Amino acid sequence: MHPNPAFRQEPCAGNLAFARDRGFGTLCVNAPDGPLISHIPFLLDTAGGAAQLHLVRSNPIARLPDGPAALAVTGPDGYVSPDWYEVADQVPTWNYIAVHLRGRLERRPQAEMHALLDAQSAHFEAMLDPKPRWTTAKMGAEVLERMMRQIVPYTFHVTDVQGTWKLSQNKPDDVRLRAADGMDAYGIGSETRLLAAMMRGATEGENG
Repeated sequence: MHPNPAFRQEPCAGNLAFARDRGFGTLCVNAPDGPLISHIPFLLDTAGGAAQLHLVRSNPIARLPDGPAALAVTGPDGYVSPDWYEVADQVPTWNYIAVHLRGRLERRPQAEMHALLDAQSAHFEAMLDPKPRWTTAKMGAEVLERMMRQIVPYTFHVTDVQGTWKLSQNKPDDVRLRAADGMDAYGIGSETRLLAAMMRGATEGENG
């Protein structure tokens, strides 16, 4: 996370909303032989206090006891060329949005797995409207049961929320807007047009 306070002004609710909308992140836990990482979809509740997720049973994280964990949720990112600023003595940088959730990972009873899968699929299928929604009712009972035995449900209890929204808001407005134009036209990274739009919406000393 970038230490510059200019990039850390997004309210907690904004960081949680960003994480909730993305619904996909990188789960990190400590293990005896070093950190373990898994990329997972999740459902963050309305209050932002808990996220529901599942892991494949063979995942090394699933063999660990409950304990501390972190969930990193990233958004658009892109390289910023100093030339875009049209101001002397600038250096290259990388703009991005990232939210880090810290807390405790708790394995839940296997009996909760079906309801969790239904909730997750309903959440993401709703974004595909007007497509008819997929549900577990479309699966054969034996196939579904076999699949359920291969995955395990978890709750990630959120205790801390930190976010970085690095959108060139530490630059004067005209400089930031020129950088946004460069990002829009030539961006290198991920979702650079979205990043450019967010850079245009930022103001000096503020985020988001």
